[in-house]
Amino acid sequence: MRSPLSPWQLKPQPQPPDWLTELLNTRLPQSDGRFIAQLLWQRGVQDEASVLAFLDSSHYQPTPPSAFGVEMEQAVARLIEARNRQETVFIWGDFDADGITATAVLWEGLGQFFEQAQTLHFFIPNRLKESHGLSRAGIEAIAAQGTQLIVTCDTGSSDHAEIDYAQSLGIDIIITDHHTLPKERPSVAAFLNSRTFPQGHPLAHLSGVAVAYKFVEALYEALPQVPQSPLEDLLDLVAIGLIADLVQLTGDCRYLAQKGLECLKQQIDHPTRPGVAKLLELCRRTGDRPSDISFGLGPRINALSRIHGDAREGVELLTTRDPVRAIALAESAEVTNLCRKEVQQRVTHEAEAYLARLDLEATSVIVLSDPQWPVGVLGLVASQLAQTYGKPAILLSSAGSPPDAMPILRGSARSVRGIDLYDLLQQQTHLLDRFGGHPFAAGLSLPLENLPLLTASINQCFRQTIGQWTPPPVEIDLEVTLADIVQDGGKPLFRELLQLEPYGMGNPAPRLLIRNCWLERRRGSSTQAMGSQKVRYKKTRFMLRDDDSTSSLFPGVWWGHDAQELPDGQCDVVVELEYGQLYKQSEYHLRLTAVRPASVEPLLTDSPSVEPWLLDWRQQANAPLSSNPILRLEQCPSDWDELDRWAQQANAQQEKLALAYPASALPKTALRWRQLAGLAKYLARTQSCVTAHAVQEQLGLGGRSLSLGLAALQSVGFTILLKAEAIVVEDQTRLLTDSEVIAANQAIQQFLDAVAEEQFQHEYFQRAPVLQLQQTLEQRLLG
Repeated sequence: MRSPLSPWQLKPQPQPPDWLTELLNTRLPQSDGRFIAQLLWQRGVQDEASVLAFLDSSHYQPTPPSAFGVEMEQAVARLIEARNRQETVFIWGDFDADGITATAVLWEGLGQFFEQAQTLHFFIPNRLKESHGLSRAGIEAIAAQGTQLIVTCDTGSSDHAEIDYAQSLGIDIIITDHHTLPKERPSVAAFLNSRTFPQGHPLAHLSGVAVAYKFVEALYEALPQVPQSPLEDLLDLVAIGLIADLVQLTGDCRYLAQKGLECLKQQIDHPTRPGVAKLLELCRRTGDRPSDISFGLGPRINALSRIHGDAREGVELLTTRDPVRAIALAESAEVTNLCRKEVQQRVTHEAEAYLARLDLEATSVIVLSDPQWPVGVLGLVASQLAQTYGKPAILLSSAGSPPDAMPILRGSARSVRGIDLYDLLQQQTHLLDRFGGHPFAAGLSLPLENLPLLTASINQCFRQTIGQWTPPPVEIDLEVTLADIVQDGGKPLFRELLQLEPYGMGNPAPRLLIRNCWLERRRGSSTQAMGSQKVRYKKTRFMLRDDDSTSSLFPGVWWGHDAQELPDGQCDVVVELEYGQLYKQSEYHLRLTAVRPASVEPLLTDSPSVEPWLLDWRQQANAPLSSNPILRLEQCPSDWDELDRWAQQANAQQEKLALAYPASALPKTALRWRQLAGLAKYLARTQSCVTAHAVQEQLGLGGRSLSLGLAALQSVGFTILLKAEAIVVEDQTRLLTDSEVIAANQAIQQFLDAVAEEQFQHEYFQRAPVLQLQQTLEQRLLG
């Protein structure tokens, strides 16, 4: 049984202001700009500076790598030390597209400071034999080559035991990663993980390759006279990894993807990476759109490790300048990807056969295992099953386990929107050997004997923590008519929507609703030759028409469905507008994402009672009159958790929440330490005390920064006593030793970093569009 029909929800359609439409008219003279104006306003891009920065990367101010604070300083210092001492450095990457491109970025970027294959090397685990992350066996192999420093990319954050083992062998580690943070910071030379930034920060969603790029950027700034190649030469690799990894393309992620696509499209006419240029040619892409990566380059780069296990050819494909070798590697990747499709299709069919024997009504989390399944494609199949059945899916295999040992299952898990898969797996750690990932995707391993326990436990955990699950609604951005689409063959509307690219999480491809139309069938499934075999995939073509006799038919495709599944009568459809090869030539066409009988049920936002529940009174001196119960937030929150609590309180009281705090400027970050130290001296001199709340109010500090500030005061010699809710300070400062000065400076820097984070959040909550805040709060409340 497939997932039940999800309700359809049309997103709020606020009227964008005239200035926005006029601004867009200057960029799109052949269009009135009303659709893109609606989408920008709907997505919270609501002031001129934000609009220009969103549409044009030249108007965006990228965040410097120094935003990582003391961790970046320590990482750069350790690399410079390794360079000065001629130490052997190993890059430890991962075997997916993000990890491969991150390895390539560090290989080329650090290669400006170290001699490749002499003092600089790279290592990537074998996907078919090893798991994500650091391993003892890999560390031992690296240590045997005299390594003094490992720089990870896209991995390593939670590998405490392996990090300790490396240090016992005399190896330092710098972590660059973006996966879920461990409860405690690992004991490493530096820890660069984009998840340490608060939500809303422009660096919060960097993928592994983007964190690696910021590290290289910091090295370029520290030693500007050393590099011989421009830093910007790495941006095409960054775009490939960012888009292939499906991260949220907002802030610096969007900027880096935009700049990287500009570099990538130059590979067709002026190839500096012959392997990338040949791969684009083989997959018939031009490199100027994110879909060229997500459906072209990304799957082919991933296929190498999915089928062969070894991802090193992927790094060589991206970085070699030898045209003969590049062509051979690209052709190998193309053939391997065809093989991957065939293997993926076979495993999907076998998984569907297993599911046919299960009671899916009583199954909350799909857990399947087969000893013969190739581990490399399990994540892809799990993703297909999760989307088809609307449930998290875990696929496991013992393929590759040593024959003389207890079988170990390894595999992948994928979730659906609204369900935190990482949290579910974290509650099963007593059954797992290891796991890692994030809320939507994870890798895991466990003993075969624990499989029945895992299946029962994770389903029980799901029912206890989440309960009865219904799939989230199909979200629709705009309602359009067929006439809007067929105008000039779809070109004007497509050009408008193109301004929103690159698409990704946080900025999805616009979904368009067309009501009361008919789908006329065309040829059904297609086949693609692969040697002596056939790779079959479902692709139903159709022509769309509506009630208006003056409208033309418009072509479309429904991936993964048979022609028999198209409805016979009048229907409503949700589509995306695309450009590419549908028949024998490239053309504008529709990609069908959802269909239902016409007027089967109203849209969720068809009800006139649906209203915004978050009100913007930030710039108003007097609160507007209202007959509805309203909860007022009169002090700017210091973080999302605080705003969450207010939203939950308003929801519990069935009230709207009004942001009623005034605009206020905060002192510069460096001034906060002088203010805190001055207050400490005053309290010690007068032998008075003060509450923590009063200090936070007076200095504009959040709870975390105050805690770090008190620790910093202790590091310079103050004695801090907490009595009930009061803070008592005794001044016992003295001349510090050199080691104490270093420790004090680090403590002060940690305090200043926390203050800077809070100040960013304060400024964000002061200026962020209220619709954007409401959407983020709703996502957080849903989990």
